[in-house]
Amino acid sequence: MTKQIELRRHTDNDGDVLTPAGVAAAIEVGARLAGGYRLIASSGAQRATQTAGCMLAGLGEQVPGGVVIVAGLRSSREEEWRAAYRKAGQGDLDSLRQADRELVDEDSAALAEGLRWLMSQLEDGEHALAVGHSPTNEAAVFGLSGIVIPPMGKGQGVIVVKSDDGYSVEAVE
Repeated sequence: MTKQIELRRHTDNDGDVLTPAGVAAAIEVGARLAGGYRLIASSGAQRATQTAGCMLAGLGEQVPGGVVIVAGLRSSREEEWRAAYRKAGQGDLDSLRQADRELVDEDSAALAEGLRWLMSQLEDGEHALAVGHSPTNEAAVFGLSGIVIPPMGKGQGVIVVKSDDGYSVEAVE
């Protein structure tokens, strides 16, 4: 059994709206996606949903499950993440854990539930595209798999694979 989620960060934004460069970048990323997604998910933030829509436009395919909002992919503790970042001085998960281990560990577990739910919507062999944020995407991967991944740049991502052996993470082009 294998299921996959391609987890990406939203592209360039101004507040909660993509910039024109962010729109162009998301369409460009979409044109390079593998395709064949069962569904596309967003954290619910406008910038993530807009990125997902632009990626879908660039992909040029129909997605049977459409674009869905998975609120579990968005932290309810965004101000605490910002404070941890200010304290850490950088955005990698190890540094953020040193700044506020409780936040990272608790929110990683909560955000992992969003990925688990999304995986539960897929049948064997299916895959989804999800668009969220950094560092909470990285926290979700950590909470799900125990794997620490580097910070995602805008539009970048990883593939989270669920198999009979558990979870693994693969780089994405």
